[in-house]
Amino acid sequence: MASVRNKVNPLLCNIPYVLTWPRFGFRTICSGRLGFAPSASPSLADTDTPVAGKKVLETFSEEFEIGSRKITLETGKIARFANGSVVLAMEETKVLSTVASSKGDAVRDFLPLTVDYQEKQFAQGVIPTTYMRREGAPKERELLCGRLIDRPIRPLFPSGFYHEVQVMASVLSSDGKQDPDIMTANAASAALMLSDIPWGGPIGVIRIGRISGQFVVNPSMDELRSCPLIKVFILDVMQLSISDLNLVYACTRDKTLMMDVQAREISEKDLEAALRLAHPEAVKYLDPQIRLAAKAGKQKKEYKLSMVSEKTFEKIENLAKEPIEAVFTDPTYGKFERGEALEKITQDIKRALEEEGDDEGLKILPKTVDTVRKQVVRRRIISEGIRVDGRRLDEVRPLYCEAGNLPVLHGSALFSRGDTQVLCTVTLGAPGDAQRLDSLVGPSSKRFMLHYCFPPFCTNEVGKRTGLNRREVGHGTLAEKALLAVLPPEDDFPYAVRINSEVMASDGSTSMATNANLMLAVYLVAAGSMALMDAGIPLREHVAGLSVGLISEVDPSTGEIKDYRILTDILGLEDHLGDMDFKIAGTRNGITAIQLDIKPAGIPLDIICETLHPALKGRLQILEHMEREISAPRIQDDKYSPRLVTLKYSNDTLRRLIGPVGALKRKIEDETGARMSVSDGTLTIVAKNQLVMEKVQEKVDFIIGREIEIGGVYKGIVVSVKEYGAFVEFNGGQQGLLHISELSHETVSRVSDVVSVGQQLSLMCIGQDVRGNIKLSLKATQPRPKSKTDISIDEPVAPTSQEVNVWTAIEDVSNEQEKQGATAGPETNDSTSKSATPAVLIRSAAKCDEEEKSDVLNSKGDNGSQSASKSDKKTRIPSSLSESGLSSRNAKKSKRGKDAILDLISDDDNATSETPMSANKLKLGMKVTAKVHQIRAHGLVLDLGCGIQGMYRFEPGAKRDFEVGDELRVKCSSFSTKGIPVLSLVK
Repeated sequence: MASVRNKVNPLLCNIPYVLTWPRFGFRTICSGRLGFAPSASPSLADTDTPVAGKKVLETFSEEFEIGSRKITLETGKIARFANGSVVLAMEETKVLSTVASSKGDAVRDFLPLTVDYQEKQFAQGVIPTTYMRREGAPKERELLCGRLIDRPIRPLFPSGFYHEVQVMASVLSSDGKQDPDIMTANAASAALMLSDIPWGGPIGVIRIGRISGQFVVNPSMDELRSCPLIKVFILDVMQLSISDLNLVYACTRDKTLMMDVQAREISEKDLEAALRLAHPEAVKYLDPQIRLAAKAGKQKKEYKLSMVSEKTFEKIENLAKEPIEAVFTDPTYGKFERGEALEKITQDIKRALEEEGDDEGLKILPKTVDTVRKQVVRRRIISEGIRVDGRRLDEVRPLYCEAGNLPVLHGSALFSRGDTQVLCTVTLGAPGDAQRLDSLVGPSSKRFMLHYCFPPFCTNEVGKRTGLNRREVGHGTLAEKALLAVLPPEDDFPYAVRINSEVMASDGSTSMATNANLMLAVYLVAAGSMALMDAGIPLREHVAGLSVGLISEVDPSTGEIKDYRILTDILGLEDHLGDMDFKIAGTRNGITAIQLDIKPAGIPLDIICETLHPALKGRLQILEHMEREISAPRIQDDKYSPRLVTLKYSNDTLRRLIGPVGALKRKIEDETGARMSVSDGTLTIVAKNQLVMEKVQEKVDFIIGREIEIGGVYKGIVVSVKEYGAFVEFNGGQQGLLHISELSHETVSRVSDVVSVGQQLSLMCIGQDVRGNIKLSLKATQPRPKSKTDISIDEPVAPTSQEVNVWTAIEDVSNEQEKQGATAGPETNDSTSKSATPAVLIRSAAKCDEEEKSDVLNSKGDNGSQSASKSDKKTRIPSSLSESGLSSRNAKKSKRGKDAILDLISDDDNATSETPMSANKLKLGMKVTAKVHQIRAHGLVLDLGCGIQGMYRFEPGAKRDFEVGDELRVKCSSFSTKGIPVLSLVK
């Protein structure tokens, strides 16, 4: 007050204290009331100094108890300038609801009611984790709680009240024991009662749970922790749940206003019992609000209502009634035909009013025509029991179901009923793909998500895509809750699941977009259930839903319903012109989700309970069609089905995989497209198919390794190259030796010809040496070369079916057999070779490996020949090799080539050959002329002619300066273990 005095008149500064308000014991004015406040006489030293008065805030409160919970309503202390404000407290949780309205006259034809609910992190003593460290756009839960407040209070505003009203609800403090949603709804009702806004309240909102078969009023969060509604944001519905029902019920003293249910297949009988209990418990909220309004409430203000005069209404009704009846009583008219006809009728009436100059009629024309249409449709349903499209009251529209229409996706389904069509797709992900939640109560994440989209093209209209739509969020959540009850628990199905629901066609329109969205929620349930089955998710049951409507006739004098009709599977138009949209979803065993919205100021509970039976009857018809399309989880195709692997590691190992600030983990996810989530000692990998999963596991094994097993194949990188081999780093940092002999099935002269530093290889662990070093093999992972009939070391000759080089034994060969072998030569066929003298095929190293399992191993069958060869100190092969050699199957099983070695000893050391060399002429000790074919580091590859090649090893101190093409005189001194002739120089 002193500051005000200074601004108005400087002389007022010198007013003595004895003349001020505090001197007389008056306190400052608060809330429009003047009262006395205790004051003490100031000392002489304070008489010249202005003293601030003590402000006393006058508060009013009401205390009561519902369901063993003490509840307090308080006003006057916080938000005193709002039209109405109430703080509601339940234990240590406190919420504030305020209401305000615009002051100007309404120039619209609808009620612009806005409800904003907000949860700020200060309510639980936490600083937000966002970049700006403050709350951002409304979250899903905030939108859902705002709808929970909006739905019961909207029908109670008087008809024609089109002034802008805003209700704001926020959480002041939360102990985590109580959900603030129903608390803010009751506080909003009390704030409207205190305000001067005309409203037909109060209302009461209650929550009912069921624990061990017993209903509980106002259950705590701990009691509801495992209930599907509280776990609406999480995939698993735990087996050891406490409450299997979460019912939110709002009502006036004698009528129902709103209902929101989620349960695990509760029967219609049990649900009716819960509703009968909820109504009297919710009514207990009404009297405390009335008493509080009597203490501190404002007198209701006279607001201007937008009403249509009787004269104008009758004029428009006379012009529109007959043409509207002709259109809306003809079932041959479709959605678009009815809309075009109604638009034509409106334009005809508009021209008539323009000719008369009736400005008032032109302003209210669209609203009045809609009212006339409403009367025509409702009167026909009440009197004749026939609906707009010609169906009976309990008849369900024709259905079309298709599952798996998009085979590349994890799961998909198309569901049509009437003119409305919904496409649902399912995507599976890792547990880390779950949505993070930042709410005051409930779980911190949800792994099951259903996102719903209502694009403008589905009604053949033009529009734009906007952000998060609270209608789409609300009805997508209804379908999400309905499906949660049948999903498998987390232990059996650890995937994160996202359902994307796109409306492809709708029988609603932009003018009644709310009604179209309301009904589409039940379409999402059926399409989502089939899509989940198509994705291979083991659902317990199919879930279906439908909307039930109500057309009532009210007595104008009493306001009571005197006649009514219940409609099964309502159209968008019937919802728009009707009194109720009762969406019920469930299985054959019971109800899983319900959402009730009404338009009049309440509907008797008896009528609500009566609608449960026709809803069950229609739901069973829909379930039959769905089960005929897909009745069990589909077995997924390996090409597109996702893969999930859970691996156990130590925390130190997982830290190595994650890398600095998660860099390695993100790199793997970016390169492969898979998703990895890390928890305490567990790594979970989810890939979209098996190929991606193998790539991820290879990268993980390379970083952190796995247990090394002999015969296991590992990815490695060459870190150094030596003369004797290469060192390879693999399996998370371990090193092994890749010896030169394990590089290839062919002879390798230099390691660098095959591998280089930095090269990535797939290697097999073949054991450990005496020092414990790991031995690796590259050739063990490679297929063996194909069978060849010609000898070749570095440049194999392609096999031909006509050239088989055979080398015949020296002794114990009859003249007839020698003649037969000589004449056969390279053209020996199968029958000849089998009957010929035992022979050995002169082969390349690769050929030797493939044909080790030849009939040579069956030499024990020819005992007589072996006995003779032993006495002569000569070895003989008891059977020949066929032209085609052994099969590749036997070649793969061969492990050693020593069994196929024939050490021939010749008595004639001076044998020479000046004729062209052939396979059956080469003998031990035979001297031949050969040409240098290739020069190696440790010897020569010599060409003996006729495609036969041998090898010569450099001798210590001997000549080494040879050139390709030099002719040398050599002698066959032995054969290698793979049948290759070993030659020595003839001095």
